[in-house]
Amino acid sequence: MTATLIYCYDPMCSWCWGFRPTWTKLQKALQPLIDQDQLTIQPMLGGLAVDSDIAMPNDMKTKLEATWKNIQATLGTEFNFDFWRTTTPRRSTYPACRACYVARDTGLEEEMYHAIQEAYYLNAKNPSDLDTLIECAEHIGMNPDGFQKSMQHVKNQRLLEEEIDQARHLGLNSFPSLALLIGDKLTLIPLDYKDHNSMLESIKKAL
Repeated sequence: MTATLIYCYDPMCSWCWGFRPTWTKLQKALQPLIDQDQLTIQPMLGGLAVDSDIAMPNDMKTKLEATWKNIQATLGTEFNFDFWRTTTPRRSTYPACRACYVARDTGLEEEMYHAIQEAYYLNAKNPSDLDTLIECAEHIGMNPDGFQKSMQHVKNQRLLEEEIDQARHLGLNSFPSLALLIGDKLTLIPLDYKDHNSMLESIKKAL
């Protein structure tokens, strides 16, 4: 029986950005298991914040900027703090999640995820805005018109919300989260933001 490693994330989750280098190393270390058909990796969108056109309150902006500074101090992750002064942030991550959902259909989910992270954290662009997401889609080679139509379809059919409900049902309520599914048994994998080896051992042990 092939086990499934679920990676639950939100493209606008700053801890997911901090986790990215270690997650990349873990995926590489797991490749032999994937090649032997012992394991598959399944991304799952978490959905931090629903659609909103309301500007983020100042106290939330201050709190989130402090979180970025904490991640930078703890993990050495690079952030462009101009974001908090040059854009109008909104507490809305569902559009960015939908963009990753749409990109999944063409096998470009990880590329979209990384494009959104880099636009947001390095280039101070706002992924709550459709324009930013269209730029990201073009950057990874997607057709902008087709992308916009697919985004609207995913929204109309509430496909993202279905996936978020599934994540909640599995108890994946924080991002990033890792869980190993073998048959109907789910094992949460404790995260280590600095070293992939402890997670690799946890996965091998559960297998």
